[in-house]
Amino acid sequence: MGRPSGFEFAVRGEEVVIRHRGVTATVLRGAKAAEFLGQVAHSDPQLLMARATGNYRRGNERTARQHPRNAR
Repeated sequence: MGRPSGFEFAVRGEEVVIRHRGVTATVLRGAKAAEFLGQVAHSDPQLLMARATGNYRRGNERTARQHPRNAR
């Protein structure tokens, strides 16, 4: 699994706009925006933005696909 990349964010008033490769992926508002800004100084910003947008692979997709519950 590679490291997330291509994300950038901008603060616009009380909103945080997260873009992935130049395209707006999500806009955080209120408590989520404040929490994101608090965490970004102490963590990997790329990873935080990937998680916030849902564009985050956990590396278990192949294993989950092979589980009997998911076999079709």
